[in-house]
Amino acid sequence: MNRKFTLAFITVMILHTADAQVTFGIRTGLNYANWQGAGINSLNNIVAYTKGFVTTTSRKAFHIGGYADIPLGNGMSFEPGLQYSQKGYVLKGDLAITALKFIGVNASAKVESNYIDIPLLLKADLSKGLSIYAGPQVSFLVHSDFHLNAGILGISLYNKKIDITSDFNKTDLGLSGGIGYQFSNGINMKAGYDYGLTRLDKNDSYKAYNRVVKISLGYSF
Repeated sequence: MNRKFTLAFITVMILHTADAQVTFGIRTGLNYANWQGAGINSLNNIVAYTKGFVTTTSRKAFHIGGYADIPLGNGMSFEPGLQYSQKGYVLKGDLAITALKFIGVNASAKVESNYIDIPLLLKADLSKGLSIYAGPQVSFLVHSDFHLNAGILGISLYNKKIDITSDFNKTDLGLSGGIGYQFSNGINMKAGYDYGLTRLDKNDSYKAYNRVVKISLGYSF
């Protein structure tokens, strides 16, 4: 699936449902982003040997964008969207020496990647506003930084960002799915999971893939 195919697919679906009552909306929410894969599993095994000095955690970020809801009949609808979405991976270090805890020595290394997501979802209405959805997603990398930070007593002593955009694949194909609830006043909520299928490293040096838990709040006009 490439960019031209994505645009053609959306166009065909819209033309096919031209007589349907199409609604549009906006959506924003939280991302809990991480990486998974053989390369990351090896790194996590090394982290385990630090006995808590170094930990891995999700990058807490956000997404924002819009969507269309195109009825297909029998409680089904097609929901293409366009979102700006922050993803990445985080390593944190904390000097785990009890006698020196008050010093608060810490460090972090983050990969901060920003994407444009185009989810192409099929949604099935279950009952009383409840729905489930699933479908492919194409993501285009906008920018990616490697962010290093170290500090003591809450004061940042070293803070630097390195542009690593050129080291990553520009396109990430994946799957998206989850559950949603639509209120009668147009407000809706979603909880979903994005499962990247494309290896992130352009040079194939390691196997790592995007994984994102999304919690969203939207409004249909």
